[in-house]
Amino acid sequence: MGGRGASSGMSDKGKKYGTEFSTLLKENNIKFVKYNGADNAKDPLETMTKGRVYVTVNDKNEINSINYYDSDGKRVKSINLLHDHKEINGQHIHEGYFHDENGTRNLNDQEKKLVEFVKKKWYNRKGK
Repeated sequence: MGGRGASSGMSDKGKKYGTEFSTLLKENNIKFVKYNGADNAKDPLETMTKGRVYVTVNDKNEINSINYYDSDGKRVKSINLLHDHKEINGQHIHEGYFHDENGTRNLNDQEKKLVEFVKKKWYNRKGK
C-alpha cells in the first residue's frame, strides 16, 4: 500500500512502499488504514494485494471512505461516507481509478451491507 508507485517499491515522491499509510485494523481482506502524511484522510490509489478493500480513517477516527481494488491492484471505486456529492446527499460511490472518473451514484444493496459491516467492525473494535 504505497505512494502511487507501489509496484516499483518507491512512490513518485520518494516514499518507500508501505510507509504512506498505517494499518489500524484488519478483518479478512478488509484493511483499515490512516494516511501518515497529513491530517486529512487520503485514499490509496494502488495496492499490491489483489482484490483488497481499504477503509480510510481520518484523524477523528471516523470512517471516511471504503475503496475497492481490482486484480491488478488499481482502485476501481470508492464509497465516500462523510460528505455529500452534488445532487447526492450522504453516502455515495465514485467509480474509477480517479475521483469521479466514471461517474458518481448511490450505493446498491450489497454496498450498503459492506458499509454496515465495516462500521460494525470499526466502532466495536477493542481499544476503541
